[in-house]
Amino acid sequence: MTFPQISIKASNYTVTPEMEALLDQKFGPLGKFLEGKSDVHCQVELEKIGSHHSGKIIRAEINLYVEGKMFRADSTQEQMEFAIDVIRDDVKRELQRAQGKKLSLLKRGRQAIKNMLRFGN
Repeated sequence: MTFPQISIKASNYTVTPEMEALLDQKFGPLGKFLEGKSDVHCQVELEKIGSHHSGKIIRAEINLYVEGKMFRADSTQEQMEFAIDVIRDDVKRELQRAQGKKLSLLKRGRQAIKNMLRFGN
């Protein structure tokens, strides 16, 4: 499955077609964690904090909804590309953790069934 359509909200920031392409490129590989999932949508907010003149003035936030679960990450950096990289890594980590929990639960269930068949409990 490919990554779902990204809805982008920008505050004090102009979203260019290059930025949209960059978001698709950065988040595209995360589609492998969404295989076989339905009801998936993604919201990204890009913001330039107006009161600062230097330092960490760019904020990026992602809300990824997968079958009723929400995965969220945000970052404040000096450049938009760095902020996008940070939120991508955070969401990837959350998706991997959720997938590991699901597999762990399946393994424990299989082991319980095997023990019941083996020992009759």
